[in-house]
Amino acid sequence: MKKTQPSLVPAISWLIISTILLTLPGTAFPKENWLDRIQFDKLVHFVMFALLVITWCWGSARINRNKIRSKRTFYTIAIAAISYGIAMEFVQNCLIPFRSFDVGDIIADAVGAIAGLIYSLRGYIKK
Repeated sequence: MKKTQPSLVPAISWLIISTILLTLPGTAFPKENWLDRIQFDKLVHFVMFALLVITWCWGSARINRNKIRSKRTFYTIAIAAISYGIAMEFVQNCLIPFRSFDVGDIIADAVGAIAGLIYSLRGYIKK
């Protein structure tokens, strides 16, 4: 059996933390009107998914030094993160009490994933 690369530990840890946060019941979050007015939850989704893509791309870049393969892997990671975000909205809607499906969250997830991809392409792939 192959050992887990230490460089993937942050990515796996953030995926677990994100999954826990996305599956908490709606009653676990404070109800503040001013946070709703500024759409604070969209910022949270953006940051969560940007970090998700960045940590996975960082780990991938440490394992694979091939520039072309790294780019493909980074794009795959971003697509997987967006798919994960969509799937989690369905999970929230169907399985988590007091949570619902929100297209705005999917958009925030996708924009965060794309921002993470751009950051990773610029920062982790040597020219």
